[in-house]
Amino acid sequence: MDSLSSKTRQNKSSSYIPWIVLTICVLPVIASTALYYLWEPDGFVNNGELIEPVPIANLETRSIDGEVFSFGELNGFWSFVSIDQTPCMDLCAKKLYLMRQIRLTQGPEKERLERVHFTLGGSHIPDSVTEDYEGTKFIALNNAEDLAAFGDLSEVVNYIFLVDQIGNLMMRFPTTIDPSLMKKDVKKLLKISKAWKKIN
Repeated sequence: MDSLSSKTRQNKSSSYIPWIVLTICVLPVIASTALYYLWEPDGFVNNGELIEPVPIANLETRSIDGEVFSFGELNGFWSFVSIDQTPCMDLCAKKLYLMRQIRLTQGPEKERLERVHFTLGGSHIPDSVTEDYEGTKFIALNNAEDLAAFGDLSEVVNYIFLVDQIGNLMMRFPTTIDPSLMKKDVKKLLKISKAWKKIN
């Protein structure tokens, strides 16, 4: 009888193990995600515009050369995204400059930031521009609908978007923003989310 009771307890204990493992794996992700979306440290005031998170990790685009780009390639990194027409005029150049400079101001943490620039209009950005912003992924598109997740394409040119390290489009910065305020937002987000990076 004691032997049967012992086996029953062992079976029950074994059945809990998968749930315990699942809880250990999932809870840190949920907690850390909630941390940088819901918790506001003392003095934290975002200067960019928080938007309802849009998961775009599975979003794919096809360039005019037929190459497929997936936002999943940026998993684990925060990413600046800008969208503009060709040729690259003053506003386009300003966004490229801001993305580059704000990244550089993050010191060692800059390695956690990627930059992506989409061009609409069926032509490539000239080499003279891409060389000035080495490290930026330049993707020329034919189909603007690929980027519908970013909103009205007549308005997106006025913003720099921020995608978090798990592939959520979650903030945008107007091109008129004071760069020092944009720098502060990015610095705080990188700091808050660092715990998430450590457990993954």
